[in-house]
Amino acid sequence: MPFANSSLERPSFVLAAVPGLEAAQPWLAVLLCCAYVVALVGNCAVLLVVRLEPALHAPMYFFLCMLAAIDLALSTSTVPRVLSFYWFGSREIGFGACLVQMFLIHALSAVESTVLLAMAVDRYVAVCHPLRHAAILTNAATAKIGLAAVARGVLFFLPLPLLLLPLPFCGSRVLSHSFCLHQDVMNLACANTTPSVVYGLTAILLVMGLDAVLICLSYVLILKAVLRLGAWKERLKVFSTCIAHICVVLAFYVPLIGLSVVHRFGRDLAPLVHITMGNIYILVPAVLNPIIYGVRTKQIQRRILSLIHVSDR
Repeated sequence: MPFANSSLERPSFVLAAVPGLEAAQPWLAVLLCCAYVVALVGNCAVLLVVRLEPALHAPMYFFLCMLAAIDLALSTSTVPRVLSFYWFGSREIGFGACLVQMFLIHALSAVESTVLLAMAVDRYVAVCHPLRHAAILTNAATAKIGLAAVARGVLFFLPLPLLLLPLPFCGSRVLSHSFCLHQDVMNLACANTTPSVVYGLTAILLVMGLDAVLICLSYVLILKAVLRLGAWKERLKVFSTCIAHICVVLAFYVPLIGLSVVHRFGRDLAPLVHITMGNIYILVPAVLNPIIYGVRTKQIQRRILSLIHVSDR
């Protein structure tokens, strides 16, 4: 339904189908559902294990719980809607629902970026100032950082849907993804979108861009501190405490950068590329984060194995 002059009328948008693979979409939905189940089980397991294991009641693992909660919220805000489209052919999404989904995706991504930065600071303090670690990163400070991360995500990305709200949409309603993203929806507007473009780019640079720079800076300082240690074994032992976090950072930022590059320079690429990159951006961190920390953290491994052993009895 095209946009009319009435402020009560809004268009619905059409989610992108996988071109040339429409008949195979139910099977693709099975793969997507399996990945979603892995994300749900893995992140719920992390939350449960950290709650039950007193040895993990430390800032690094509280931040990990925050990541797990964010990944659960982010995947749940998108994947069920995509599955209903793939399985039942429900391609249309209402204007309001699209804006809410778009806000959740961008705000939760900003919160995750902030938490990753906080984890980098935690690693920096643990490696470079180990005697002051417990005094600096207390449980109260960790909780305040979590609240600040949520506030930062909401304040920076709430204007995105508000800027799109008054715009007319009089042309194509077909999105290039199976869910709503700001740039995707904005490109369908038939009006001047300069304020939305400028604000969206500014928000991305001030949140994800700044966080990425600060994370890199923290690891430069960590690397300098590690190289000042005497023996190679000691260097590897200290730096190995950062490996899991580095992998999680890459799992978040590589799909984010890939999706941004596709949006900026890939307008002539096949629609399948856009859809695939979007699904990778939503699901890869949620699937990989609990696996990475499960493999790298012996306490998590032991607790999960003990829970499995108890359930088998």
